[in-house]
Amino acid sequence: MAHLKYCHYDFKAMGSPCSIQLYAGSAQKAKRAAKVAMDDVYRLEAKYSRYRTDSFLSEINRIAAQGGHIRVDDETAGLIDYADTCYQQSDGLFDITSGILRRAWDFKSGIIPAQEAIASLLEMIGWRKINWQRPLLVFTIPGMEIDFGGVVKEYAVDRAASLCRDAGINHGIVNLGGDIKIIGPHDDGSPWRIAIRHPRKPGGILQTLLLHSGALASSGDYERCITLNGVRYGHVLNPKTGQPVNYMAAVSVIGEFCVVAGSASTIAMLKEEDGPAWLDALGLPHLWVNVQGESGGSLMEERL
Repeated sequence: MAHLKYCHYDFKAMGSPCSIQLYAGSAQKAKRAAKVAMDDVYRLEAKYSRYRTDSFLSEINRIAAQGGHIRVDDETAGLIDYADTCYQQSDGLFDITSGILRRAWDFKSGIIPAQEAIASLLEMIGWRKINWQRPLLVFTIPGMEIDFGGVVKEYAVDRAASLCRDAGINHGIVNLGGDIKIIGPHDDGSPWRIAIRHPRKPGGILQTLLLHSGALASSGDYERCITLNGVRYGHVLNPKTGQPVNYMAAVSVIGEFCVVAGSASTIAMLKEEDGPAWLDALGLPHLWVNVQGESGGSLMEERL
């Protein structure tokens, strides 16, 4: 078999450092595939960014603010259907209307918000307050917002990997800020080595995984948090209480698709003490670390 050329592309998207590593018959073929994949990631970022006033998400949220209704395209409807499923399967903890809690929780300020500020936002949170009948999204009360954080980056990873496959790439990996999907093993058939960072030890590795296929996503309070009087407030917020979760420090899940691994890791964070049992019942390979530094999960038993 002819030896394939290894190519590595670094780029920035969705607020994260990203990379695509490919093996292809020629540098040109690799470059073409990587460009198609990266362009699609940029397309999704432009469409669903909450930071861009010209994004479709911002258009939806302008309608939401008025308590109006809007028709969405098939791609957006697919993301909403998936978020709806996650909401059902998480007993209402995975909720794409909870992003407005960021108005109270400013992790850059280091200030813990007043309970009144949180309480007033909770009135505008709740997926049940939205009437979703594909393709129509009806906001029953004004002031709501939706946010595809926890869905869209992972969806972008899965799409980028499948676009590379469509372009004839059979060996490679897509990594968008730690959300990963494998196109196929290294060209010699060996697995990709993926290190999972320790949430508390800078530069520390919790576990190294060897993966030939599938996807990996992690959720945790790695970066955005406030520490006050020795209490750490992470950025994963419970939509029912408006408070940060405080049991899990980090969760990583392996699935066939990154979007499934990502929502599973987020739901496990939101489940707090019930997270480990929920992950066991889900049956996907996983590992977790709680704030006390205890760790567990099916992947912990396979230490290399």
